[in-house]
Amino acid sequence: MRIIDAIEWTIHDAVLELIPHTPTMTEQIRFNDGAGYDHYMGEWSRLAGAAFLEWLDPEKNLRWLDVGCGSGAFTEMLATRCAPASVDGIDPSVEQLAFARARVASPAVRFDLGDATAVPFPDSVFDAAVMPLVIFFVPDPARGVAELARVVRSGGLVAAYAWDMPGGGFPYEALKIEMRGLNVIVPEAPSPGASRMDVMRDLWTGAGLDAVDTREIVVRRVFADFDEYWTIIFGSPSFGPKLAAMSAADLALLESRMRARLAADVNGRITCIARANAISGRVVMG
Repeated sequence: MRIIDAIEWTIHDAVLELIPHTPTMTEQIRFNDGAGYDHYMGEWSRLAGAAFLEWLDPEKNLRWLDVGCGSGAFTEMLATRCAPASVDGIDPSVEQLAFARARVASPAVRFDLGDATAVPFPDSVFDAAVMPLVIFFVPDPARGVAELARVVRSGGLVAAYAWDMPGGGFPYEALKIEMRGLNVIVPEAPSPGASRMDVMRDLWTGAGLDAVDTREIVVRRVFADFDEYWTIIFGSPSFGPKLAAMSAADLALLESRMRARLAADVNGRITCIARANAISGRVVMG
């Protein structure tokens, strides 16, 4: 892994004040199971990622950086859809990276350990840097965006998309609401407010990026039936451990409430909707 010295960034108080703090009665999510995470979130990532790339309409033969690549779902899309010169994916989870390396077999792609707030690359080495479904996991979003801008060349692309957490856009928002109604502490990302469209715009302009543009992305995922949805939830790193710890009575009540919320069609299928905020900008020409 390439290593650079830590770089100190000045963070504007005005931007930080716009980012709501995570409530104290929550637990931060940890992702240490690449296959489990992909089963739970991979399809959602691909649906939103496809809409995001269609909106960006990037040039071919670019050098890409995928920050917070996780299980490699979006990295794989970059490799197969964008004809890149290269793609570097970084993530802090060894387990996620192992899964990503196994799924993406391309000589143009490499994966390394890395932190969004201390990207392990020199200045101006990429043509495009993306943060897919990640910004709410970054404890210091302003520094994370500044790092993206630092490693992208003059005129290059810096972009991201994120579930609209404060606006209820998370794919499993209904489940979170029902679990909280039963006084179950739901794991949360450290910076959910960073996914607000206005906050993202302030983060991009605060990092000195130009030609900033935004787009709302709405995606739909169809489950064969409620049992498929419930099985995926039980195997997820976000909800699985909490569900397993619930009493039988509370779990039965939760299932009943979720069946009522997720009304099936005549064929038993369930359609869930999620909403993400997307943003792009360009490094100012030097």
